Amino acid sequence: MQIRELAVPDAYEITPKQHADDRGVFLEWYRFDRLEEAVGHSLDLRQGNTSVSRRGSVRGIHFADVPPSQAKYVTAPYGAVLDFIVDIRVGSPTFGTWDTVLLDDKDRRAVYIGEGLGHCFIALTDDATVSYLVTDVYNPTAEHGIDPLDPEVGLDFPIEREALLVSPKDTDAPTLLEARDSGILPTWDAARAYYASLNGK
Repeated sequence: MQIRELAVPDAYEITPKQHADDRGVFLEWYRFDRLEEAVGHSLDLRQGNTSVSRRGSVRGIHFADVPPSQAKYVTAPYGAVLDFIVDIRVGSPTFGTWDTVLLDDKDRRAVYIGEGLGHCFIALTDDATVSYLVTDVYNPTAEHGIDPLDPEVGLDFPIEREALLVSPKDTDAPTLLEARDSGILPTWDAARAYYASLNGK
């Protein structure tokens, strides 16, 4: 298993080693100890989610209040999605920037997304299946969104805009700057303090 930090701090790409024979393939898609070495603390997993999406479906940009927010460990067991990790932490040196990881059923990569980061993906195939483990249960009062089509964020979707399928909830979400000005975004300092509290456990 190879783990590398992305251009957005506190997000990591995980590439598993696959073992193939005439029966098929075996791999470890999650290892708490290897991830703990990279992140600085183990994950206290609280919930597992799965979505199945048509090609062109966009889900996100989603985030939750810090603390505790939700760290996410995301993979695509079937089909392919392009996963976006957006730094929405006010005061971060990379605020407003994003990075991507292709999650598919070939390389079988995963991505770890630290608390306070924005998350979005687009389905590149029909029936694209995304499964993710999270460190807290869903709390609708603490969940927020940013419009994934916000030109200031500028997510580069590899599918023509008119073919995108985006929920009204996501397109009605504020832009990044509107969210910042309204005070709903996490801050860099709050996120770093929360990470430090987890690292001390």
